[in-house]
Amino acid sequence: MPLIALTGGIASGKSTIASRLAEHGAVIVDADQIVRDVQTAGSPVLDEIAAEFGDRMLLPDGSLDRAALGARVFGDETALARLNGIVHPAVKAESAHRFAAAFAADGDAVVVYDVPLLVEARVDDPWDLIIVADAPAELRVERLVELRGMTREAAQARIAAQVPDAARRAIADIVIDTAGTLEQTLEQVDQAWERIAACQ
Repeated sequence: MPLIALTGGIASGKSTIASRLAEHGAVIVDADQIVRDVQTAGSPVLDEIAAEFGDRMLLPDGSLDRAALGARVFGDETALARLNGIVHPAVKAESAHRFAAAFAADGDAVVVYDVPLLVEARVDDPWDLIIVADAPAELRVERLVELRGMTREAAQARIAAQVPDAARRAIADIVIDTAGTLEQTLEQVDQAWERIAACQ
């Protein structure tokens, strides 16, 4: 019952890797989805965010205005630290619940936690393996411009705001280079799955 962390910078190909691992039978737990789930309207986390940053962080229906919150904390390390202090404990608790549920349902499950902020928030958790999706920053800028419609400047700013790629590679057990073709990426994922299977 291995517990595996999958991380990588924005536009590094994590989703492609996670999809392939799911095809092999892994249970994928998505950190971004958990963040959205714990911040739903009326949740304690959203109430804390509104108390900390103001009701202007809420939309008229009471849900989170993600754009407003993002604009408020982007580039402000103090504000971001306050936000993380609210969100990270709730995400950690909910992810632990989902890991436990997956293993309770299948004692032989391979659970993969798709988590962008591993280095920043969860690197010391007891992972059996850490997989890092890796691609040069310039290629990731191109992906953000072409696939997500960002300006080049916005894409570069998003990448610059994350931890350096070298910091992620330094904690990796497996690095999957996503700079090549899709087939080359999937072949590396298949090889990683063989290594995961050996952990069981």
